[in-house]
Amino acid sequence: MKVAIINYGMGNLNSVRRSFEEIGADVVIANHPSCLYEVDRIILPGVGAFTEGMAHLNQGGWVTALNDVVNIQKKPLLGICLGMQMLASKGYEGAATEGLDFISGEVRRIDLIGCDERIPHMGWNEVRYKSENVMFNSIPNLSDFYFVHSYAFVPTNSSNLIATVDYGCELTAIVSNNHVFGCQFHPEKSSKAGRQMLKNFMSYSVC
Repeated sequence: MKVAIINYGMGNLNSVRRSFEEIGADVVIANHPSCLYEVDRIILPGVGAFTEGMAHLNQGGWVTALNDVVNIQKKPLLGICLGMQMLASKGYEGAATEGLDFISGEVRRIDLIGCDERIPHMGWNEVRYKSENVMFNSIPNLSDFYFVHSYAFVPTNSSNLIATVDYGCELTAIVSNNHVFGCQFHPEKSSKAGRQMLKNFMSYSVC
């Protein structure tokens, strides 16, 4: 099973690559959108701001390729941290910016959502499942994952919200829309539970 990690200039590539290699995946660092047509799974990592991230994706030609392989070819996609946020319809970090719109919703600063804790939300926190999902296989509810973020995904449809984290208010931890998945935390930094989640993504079968 071959997985591509998109290199658009804003991802933590090395730790993500090592994590997938440790679970036996055949990993490709995708430096050009054409690479996405040659793999079975796609990872969109990301560290930084929504507006800058989308600018990099657009300038690199990634958006067209992603729409093709994800929406038409139905290849499973996992967005991590900023990569998860860019799955949304729109983000407001910096300036209002259109996202990939793979999962309907908006990305907003967590204090504007209702959280009164320190920003950013950083460190280990329990993830609470909202519905059954393949991403949770062999991972107990309320397992700890590692977070670093100041903005959060607010999905339009509750059916796309599959796990949350409590940080002074309920924030989105995981979203899903059929074969598209996103996690706000860093599974590659989340020890045993994180590795299991990456295994679950790799074993997911599109119906």
